[in-house]
Amino acid sequence: MNFSSKLLEDAVNAFASLPGIGKKTALRLVLHLVSREIDTVDQFGAAIVKMRREIKTCKICHNLSDEDLCMICRDARRDRHVVCVVESIRDVMAIEDTGQYRGLYHVLGGVISPLEGVGPAELNIDTLVQRISTDEVKEIVMAISPTIEGETTIFYISKRLKDLEVNISTIARGVSFGGELEYADELTLGRSIVARVPYQRQE
Repeated sequence: MNFSSKLLEDAVNAFASLPGIGKKTALRLVLHLVSREIDTVDQFGAAIVKMRREIKTCKICHNLSDEDLCMICRDARRDRHVVCVVESIRDVMAIEDTGQYRGLYHVLGGVISPLEGVGPAELNIDTLVQRISTDEVKEIVMAISPTIEGETTIFYISKRLKDLEVNISTIARGVSFGGELEYADELTLGRSIVARVPYQRQE
């Protein structure tokens, strides 16, 4: 791809470094910005910089937030007896979009994957155990993608929680094994949350 401007090339390369954006899409986005008023582009850039500098991680559930506690954890209308355990922030958004769940969340930040060097210590598992030990949580819903790594993570967490008085359930298998939770359609994901089943821990 030949550029007549080094500034244009640098901007295209910056957009193309984002996941899922190729050079052609990046060029289309940059040319769109070039055609906008400078004030509009300034607002666009300022919003990105402000987001990166000021966004926080919720001290309770590890979701993204503008404050120390996210909007979900601060919402007094949520059922504080149920905590849905998910891999990523995208999964929180996917489940919220179903409108079928009114409890709280806990974002692990991934799943156990020895091949990728991700062990329990790299995930937010210790803070989950601490929440169950101190808060009035009665049920943990394991809404983790049904993969080998996901099943390993569920098994590990269930072992860590075995001495605590908390029920453990998993989402119903409306989500196919090997699939990614964030890509499930809202109807299937919503039904999977509502029709969750008790987790059978292997001793």
